[in-house]
Parts: sequence; structure tokens; C-alpha cells
Amino acid sequence: MKILNFGSYPHYLRLLRWRIYSLVIARREGLSLGAKVRFLGLPIISLAEKSQIKIGSRAVICSDSRYTELGVNHPVVIRTLRPGAEIVIGNDSGLSGTTLCAAQSISIGRDCLVGANVTIADTDFHSLNPIGRRYNKDYASICVAPVVVGDNVFIGANSVVLKGASIGDNSIIGAGSVVTSEIPPNSIAAGNPARIIAKL
Repeated sequence: MKILNFGSYPHYLRLLRWRIYSLVIARREGLSLGAKVRFLGLPIISLAEKSQIKIGSRAVICSDSRYTELGVNHPVVIRTLRPGAEIVIGNDSGLSGTTLCAAQSISIGRDCLVGANVTIADTDFHSLNPIGRRYNKDYASICVAPVVVGDNVFIGANSVVLKGASIGDNSIIGAGSVVTSEIPPNSIAAGNPARIIAKL
């Protein structure tokens, strides 16, 4: 996949290219973009049949290390895996080198900051049954549960948010954490698995 080198152009041309790219992305069936969504670098976006991805107004999707302090290990990946799956990213949220994979549902609220190289997935991807696990694509045998991230949440770099997890409004997830369950609003959580270490 070709990565556009926006940095070699004057600022006004970079803005124009980002806008053109936004319009191209918006033409994909099942993808909805709010006003003034910004793509910094080229993300990887794919949709399963009859699924949808919604990116809210003024969201920033950063796939280029030049535009985020920590840098990113890879472009943003936003991917629905099954028919009927949905990914929603709220207004004014920012993602840097983030991976979102939804077989059912991932919801990220407004004003969220998702740090460099965070992974959020609502599925185990493979069956828990060891027999034929590599080739087993039977949906019924693969565990799936929605992921919900509230408003104004900050998820630190290299964290992983797994199926069935929820993070309440205003909460902070420390870098490198693994979120497997519910984190209540106004909490600071860290570790593997993530535990509450302070209240805001």
C-alpha cells in the first residue's frame, strides 16, 4: 500500500490533499464522515459487507509519526469483520496509530484521546476450541462482546482494550495497560489486567 508523503508539500497543499483523501474515503459504502475530519497520513480502512464505520466531526486520524509526539508503529487500522458490525468514533476524538477491529460493536465517545499504537478489539478472532482453531471461522465458536469507551477518555500508548470492556467518562488508562472489564467513570486505571489506582 502506498503511503502518501504529505510532509514534502507546502502546508496549504497538505490540507488540500487531506481534504481530497477524506472525500475519497467518504465515498466508501458504509462509511460516514462528520465535518472537518482530518487524516494525517493514510489509514487502513476496510468494511465487511453490510457493516458501518462512523467518524465524528473534527476527529483526527493520525497515521504518520511526524504529526504525533510519540510516533506510531503503523497506520491507523479501522476494520469491521462481520456483516452488521459497527465502529463509531465520536466528535473531536483523536487516534494515533490505533487499531480498531469490530466483529460486533466498538463505540468511542467524544473528546477522547487514544494514544499511540493502542489496540481495541471486540472479538477473540479465533475459537477457544483447540481443534482446528487456525481454520475455524464459525462465528458461533468465536467469543465477541461490544466495547464501549465513554466521553473524554484518555487511553495511554500501547494499551489493549479487549472484548466486553467498558471505560467510563473522563477516565484515564495508563500506558501499556490491558483492559478486560468495566472501568467506572472518573477513574485512573493501569496494569494487566487494568485495575483502578486512583479516582479523579
